[in-house]
Amino acid sequence: MKRVIFTIIIVIIGLSIGNVLPAKAQSLQNISSINIDDLSDQQITQLMQQAQSAGLSDADILTQAKSRGMSDGEAAKLQARIAQIRSKNKGSSAQATNSDFSRRKLNYKADSTADTASMSNEFRKLSPPIFGADLFRNKNSTFEPDLKLATPLNYVVGPQDQLNVNVYGNSVANWQLEVSPEGNINIPGAGLINVAGKTIAGATAAIKAKLAANNYAVGRGTDVKVTLGNIRSIKVIMVGQLVKPGTYTLPSLATAFNALYSAGGPNDNGSFRNIEVIRNNKIVAHLDIYDFIVKGDQKGNISLQDQDIIRVPTYRTRVNLTGQVKTRALFEVLPGESLQDVLNFAGGFTDSAYTAKIKVTQISDQQLRITDVPESDYANYIPLRGDKYTVESIINRFENRVVISGAVFRPGEFELQKGLTLAQLIKNASGLKEDAFMDRGTITRLKPDNSIETISFNLTDVIANSNSIALQREDSIHIFSIFELKDKYQVTINGAVRNPGTFNYASGLKVADLILEAGGLSEGASMKRIEVARRINNADQQSKTGAVSQVFSVNIDTDLKPGQGDFELMPFDIVSVYGLPGYEKQKIVKIEGEVLYPGTYTITNKDEKISDLVQRAGGLTASADVEGGTLKRDNIAILGINKNKSDTTYVEQERQDRLNRLKRSYKDSTDNTDLQARNNYVGIDLKAILKSPGSSIDLLIEDGDLVRIPTMQQIVRVNGEVLYPSAVVYSNSKSFKDYVLNAGGFSPRALRRGAYVVYPNGTVKGTSKFLFFNNHPDVKPGSEIFVPTKPEPKGNSLQTILGLSTGLASIGAIILGIISLHK
Repeated sequence: MKRVIFTIIIVIIGLSIGNVLPAKAQSLQNISSINIDDLSDQQITQLMQQAQSAGLSDADILTQAKSRGMSDGEAAKLQARIAQIRSKNKGSSAQATNSDFSRRKLNYKADSTADTASMSNEFRKLSPPIFGADLFRNKNSTFEPDLKLATPLNYVVGPQDQLNVNVYGNSVANWQLEVSPEGNINIPGAGLINVAGKTIAGATAAIKAKLAANNYAVGRGTDVKVTLGNIRSIKVIMVGQLVKPGTYTLPSLATAFNALYSAGGPNDNGSFRNIEVIRNNKIVAHLDIYDFIVKGDQKGNISLQDQDIIRVPTYRTRVNLTGQVKTRALFEVLPGESLQDVLNFAGGFTDSAYTAKIKVTQISDQQLRITDVPESDYANYIPLRGDKYTVESIINRFENRVVISGAVFRPGEFELQKGLTLAQLIKNASGLKEDAFMDRGTITRLKPDNSIETISFNLTDVIANSNSIALQREDSIHIFSIFELKDKYQVTINGAVRNPGTFNYASGLKVADLILEAGGLSEGASMKRIEVARRINNADQQSKTGAVSQVFSVNIDTDLKPGQGDFELMPFDIVSVYGLPGYEKQKIVKIEGEVLYPGTYTITNKDEKISDLVQRAGGLTASADVEGGTLKRDNIAILGINKNKSDTTYVEQERQDRLNRLKRSYKDSTDNTDLQARNNYVGIDLKAILKSPGSSIDLLIEDGDLVRIPTMQQIVRVNGEVLYPSAVVYSNSKSFKDYVLNAGGFSPRALRRGAYVVYPNGTVKGTSKFLFFNNHPDVKPGSEIFVPTKPEPKGNSLQTILGLSTGLASIGAIILGIISLHK
């Protein structure tokens, strides 16, 4: 069938290319038997590519197919498949194919013969495989004769053979004798003897007789053994429908299979069943390759002789077997063989095959016809030329299945036995679970038109009357669980427990039980301050002050022992465990840099301030830059973090993340990550704080604070939109512009009026404006000057001017109108 597709492609290309493939066009076959569903996407794609290379459209493909006998239904399928592939590839593969086939057109001009052969190989890839062809295409199967085996007694000796004559016993001799072109060997002391045309057994007998005539005691304590030494070569002529016909030189031990493999085996038109071995103008053997493939029988694989001819005729009858068989291929059929023989060649049916009948597409004069062969006639049906057998799959449906799911002990698929009722099916499923909802269940049933209907039933009535509901094929029964019909019961616990969260509710669950499920109380939890919030169902919707939940205060035993005061929970309760009054976790701050004792300190009093921390650290060193002192405090709000800062583990992790970001090399001050890190710094005046400790600027220190006093700074960093961002040595005599000039000056994209200075203590001061002049801030040691980028223009300058002009003209017209009215 697929070979017919190749012929279509050849004809389509021939319409455009002309005389490149006239022979192929003349061999066009009837294509009305094509089944588009049997073709893969790859095969359809190659058809499209071939037509596209010939300059033909998809419509041309359909026109040509219909003109050759394709039915309208198959043509519609082909059109749909082509449209689907076009949509999937989005045209990209088609463009690549165009260039590829344009190249092939050029190759036609250079070497049309080579390109035609290449195209034939492509067509062969698309066609159904020929059964037995892989035997000769497989590189791992060489069929080389074994030259090391024992000498066959039926081997026929010829010129150029070397015979090893071994005399042993009372007389001992060992001769290596070559057969002369005349067929003789010369035995030392015995003379010439003709051995050509004799088998090894016959040559051995002749040699024994010759030796006995020359006084060798052969048979009286002396024996003779003759073996082959060097093996001669023979010429075998390979003719007929072979891949590579010609004359081949083979070892004299070669068989017909060796010669066939050397010639590439039969070609696409060659017979695999009736290969002839001709010797001296007579057929001496017939070789059936199917016997070897199917049965392992080599009865026709005879040893060859010099000048033997192997002829491969064309096949007589070949049929196509496809569908649900183990080997889908083209099979050659001999007279007297039946459809059952073809099935045997294919290895039989697959597990999903519909074996009751096989669909046969036959050639009937000028048309095709379809015949169904029943299973009882497989052995009697005689295959005809061009038959195509299709073995279909079984239908993907059950003839006696019912399904039950839900609150039964063994849900699943069951056999629909004769007279099976719903009550019996529940019994087959090992009965109902305890949580089955008894008031209602459902049966989903297929109606005669394959639509679906739902039948409801009362489960209590079904159990009481076991014959109430008879089941049908493909009924699907669902028994609801009471848990399917309500929200999942859970309770929640928050606060001073080790693993707060949501837990499954169980009847009789008490507060102490839930605390244990949450890992127990955390350090500092209060046993006397536990609240349980419960949903209410009778809220007053008309009252603005009506209750929306019910709250209970609960006290539990210190050791969580069961007692009368243990509060029982209800579904969806929320339990809150509070901490002990006055319980405080240690709060850690850090001071580093130019102090006598830098390190980590624990806050001792709620009113401890920055000056107190510096004093506890031993005060400043002589090289401290007091004006550059900074306070780093994690800004939880700016990061969008909903976390309790009393969680010291979390705070420490966040602190490390910020420090890691600050340690990275400076790249872009406008980076969002860098802005977040900058936002963590609080601008302080450490010099004023130490001069007036306890004043309003002396801030209270908090958990996680980091106070840093740097060494006296001697540089100023200049970054942003300058020509060469760099660090400039600080000098009292330099102004803001001097530092920018030391960094190469402003870049063309610099927003000069937006320049600002970040001082070492974290404070920032921007550029002010007086009339048309920019008043830049002072620069101190350790400062950073940053020049931002001008914003991108929102539109074309010409468009902006025109817009402003139009607006002004409109305003002017309005003003003139008002003046004229007043006049």
